Amino acid sequence: MTTENLAVPPVSSADSASLIALMTTERWIEVGRIVLTGSVAFLYWQNLIPEYVLWAAVAIGLYPLVKAGLIDLFTERKIGTEIFVTVATLVAVFGGETVAGAVLMVIILIAEFIAELNTDRARASIKSLIGSVPQTALIRNASGKEQTVPVGEVKAGQIVLVRAGEKIPVDGVVVGGAAAVNQAPITGESLPLDKAEGSEVFAGTIVESGAIDVQTNKVGGDTIFSRIIALVENAESERAPVQKLADRVASWLIPIVLVFLVGVYIVTGDISKVVTLLIFTSPAELGLATPLVMIAAIARGARSGVLIKGGLYLELLAQADVMVFDKTGTLTANKPEVVRVQSLDAGLPEADLMRLAAAADRRSAHPLAKAVVEDAARRNLPVPEPESFEQIQARGVKATVEGKQVLVGNPALLKEAGVAISEAIVDAGRTPVHVAVDGKFVGVIFIADKLRPGAKEAIAALKQSGVKRVVMLTGDNAATAKAIADELGVDEVKADLMPEDKVAAIADLQKAGHRVAMVGDGVNDAPALARADVGIAMGGGGTQAALEAADIALMTDDLNKIVAARNIARRSYRTIQENLWVGVGVVHVLGITAALMGWIGPIEAAFIHLGPDVLVFLNSVKLLNVKISGA
Repeated sequence: MTTENLAVPPVSSADSASLIALMTTERWIEVGRIVLTGSVAFLYWQNLIPEYVLWAAVAIGLYPLVKAGLIDLFTERKIGTEIFVTVATLVAVFGGETVAGAVLMVIILIAEFIAELNTDRARASIKSLIGSVPQTALIRNASGKEQTVPVGEVKAGQIVLVRAGEKIPVDGVVVGGAAAVNQAPITGESLPLDKAEGSEVFAGTIVESGAIDVQTNKVGGDTIFSRIIALVENAESERAPVQKLADRVASWLIPIVLVFLVGVYIVTGDISKVVTLLIFTSPAELGLATPLVMIAAIARGARSGVLIKGGLYLELLAQADVMVFDKTGTLTANKPEVVRVQSLDAGLPEADLMRLAAAADRRSAHPLAKAVVEDAARRNLPVPEPESFEQIQARGVKATVEGKQVLVGNPALLKEAGVAISEAIVDAGRTPVHVAVDGKFVGVIFIADKLRPGAKEAIAALKQSGVKRVVMLTGDNAATAKAIADELGVDEVKADLMPEDKVAAIADLQKAGHRVAMVGDGVNDAPALARADVGIAMGGGGTQAALEAADIALMTDDLNKIVAARNIARRSYRTIQENLWVGVGVVHVLGITAALMGWIGPIEAAFIHLGPDVLVFLNSVKLLNVKISGA
């Protein structure tokens, strides 16, 4: 057992794991060991039993501590708290402070038992913090008959029926019915969303009204919900640097303390004082100061629709002084629309220009190309299939349409093809798509993408939180990018970038000594997200790639979730510092001072020793309920 894994208890009955279920046979043995040792110590103190009985009880009580301590010593080459407590108990017993040694051991056993129990309660409640998935599903088989089966037996393609008040057991697409679905377990959004035929739904979400037929895409461990659970549960392994530092300090402190105590004994010859100091120089709270906070912060983030993959990323996000955003799909809504068409050839009407451009773009998956094709459809223009088509990265498309060579893209595309173009046409805030036909520049299609709601407010909030620079990276032209940046309050713009240029831009910021957080869509920006100190992907609730690519995944496209993640990170980092300096430093200094002055003895110290544990515990768990902006 170790107090290093002490975790937060649930904060409500809905979050609670049953204590009875957690009380395994091994736990009842621990309870018996504590009761036996405590009872024997009390009886000996009352002179009702001989000393050898107390020694036997102490041996029984020390067994789990010695076992855990030796495992740490030989497997991890670490002198842990268990060895420290064992030494303190033995020094007290053999030094004539037998009752004090037994009381100390009982108190430590109680603390360790509570720590272990709370650890399992916290881990068992992580799922309930987010939600749970039904264990059965009502399916409609090929003959139209309905039957209830275990969810593990549901196959991809089968139709699952979900009624009002029920949780959806699979990931899939609605193929019948309509419903209002509460997606808070996945996205953290409190308002239900309307779902109809063609809508995507997720396991673990709740049908609040209506009824739907869902065609299964994923079940069990493949669902987005299960991936979230797995990533949150594994987040403990990604320890923050401050957590690793606390562990290292604890390992260094123990031998130093032992040397100090030997010196005290040589000078004073007072074994009682040495035992008292042993209690207050225990580094156990250093092990508690950070894991508690990290688990609480990760759980708080998950409940708010922010998936944080470990304490490492919490600390890095708290320390980030530069926030880098991709433009398209992050600061903008990624729903571009044609707003103006300008023909530069009197013999080519606007409608013909759009028809040729849409024909060239119809095989492209680029958002701007889709906007051109959709606009042509709205105009009811007949758009032919191109005879040939080529997508040119970061440039545009080249196609043959009705025997004509058509280029649709940015000025660089036209210039590289030898098309005469005196200067690029710009329109602030709009992206100009240049069109050439048979080697002649014939017109421009202006496309605008709406700003994502709340983007300006989110950037302002990030600056208030201590972010010194906000940078926007985009492959769009400089004029359009600057207009958007000015409207949002972005400090710096880097435009006309290829994907590798975005990676280089982040590397340059890091070389200048900045801690960089990058926000993107988690798919197209994967290299840049990986290069940044912290990669934040938006819209993780709908894509497996976003969950895998980023260090932090936002389960919706709400930019305020970035503010929430930043504020959770900063609050957790501050809480760790409070734990280390106040809960550990101040209390221990006062305790050591009182011991050296002879104001307290071993038994008083053993009871007072619980103080730092309680302070650290209470200060950490408040992260689950304290008001945090955006969370």
